[in-house]
Amino acid sequence: MLLTIQNLTVRYGEDTALSIKEPIEIKAGDRVGVIGSNGAGKTTLIKSILGIVPYQGVIHTGLKPEEMAVHMQFNEYTDAMPVKYVMEAILNTKIARNRKLQELIRFFEFQDCLRKKYSKLSGGQKQRFTIILVMMQEAELTFYDEVTSGLDFETRQKLVEKLVEWYRGKDASFLMVSHYYEELDQLADKLLILDRGRVIDYGRREELFRKYCGRAVVVVANNEKNAAVLGEFQKLASPAHLIAVSCGSQEMESRLARLLLEHDINYKRSNNDIEILYINAKARAYAEPE
Repeated sequence: MLLTIQNLTVRYGEDTALSIKEPIEIKAGDRVGVIGSNGAGKTTLIKSILGIVPYQGVIHTGLKPEEMAVHMQFNEYTDAMPVKYVMEAILNTKIARNRKLQELIRFFEFQDCLRKKYSKLSGGQKQRFTIILVMMQEAELTFYDEVTSGLDFETRQKLVEKLVEWYRGKDASFLMVSHYYEELDQLADKLLILDRGRVIDYGRREELFRKYCGRAVVVVANNEKNAAVLGEFQKLASPAHLIAVSCGSQEMESRLARLLLEHDINYKRSNNDIEILYINAKARAYAEPE
């Protein structure tokens, strides 16, 4: 077991920023996506594991601090020299002599940025710079905190594609905080759902989806026509502009699909919609007594 967290409490003054009662276990090879709204405790969790903030409870790991790597949401580096020399100084190596570093620079298409100063890099280039530093550590456990925050859609998509490609086939473990569901859909096999400092649920994505959404979900636009056609079906919690229906069986899904086609209604079918999963996990948590 790489990491076990239990009975963890983090307080900022009188406020409880994070409370984890049941054990959270991260095994070798786990890729955990952490989701929750602002103030849910996502960054506090990472800082607790790294020992940056004081906490009460148990964080057990056989890893030493140098065996973990972290990419925080905001990173700043000196502007006194080109980033090539910043990179070499931080990593204590020369690019020309380090094949792994050369490979990462080529992979993240960073060659043309090496002569620039940090302040002259674009948002995506700054993130790639820090990712290269993080991946050079070859850590057993890596933390990514909003690695694509502040990037435009195209830049964000390209960076995620690079991360997916880099980790494909590798037995790597990481914990990734993100509020972009499509990123976690591509990168995470487990989900830790946080809200207001408490754990809503933790487990494998497919198991959590079945728990909160059923076998599959069919989603349509929320309008009067669609609402009338789907009146007999049980609805899931969903964003206000959508209607989501849970399909507990193949027969039900087939019947629903035929009905929607008969009424010329466009729909999307999913068995891994993280946003719908997240909304319904929260709804159920607050509907049940603690």
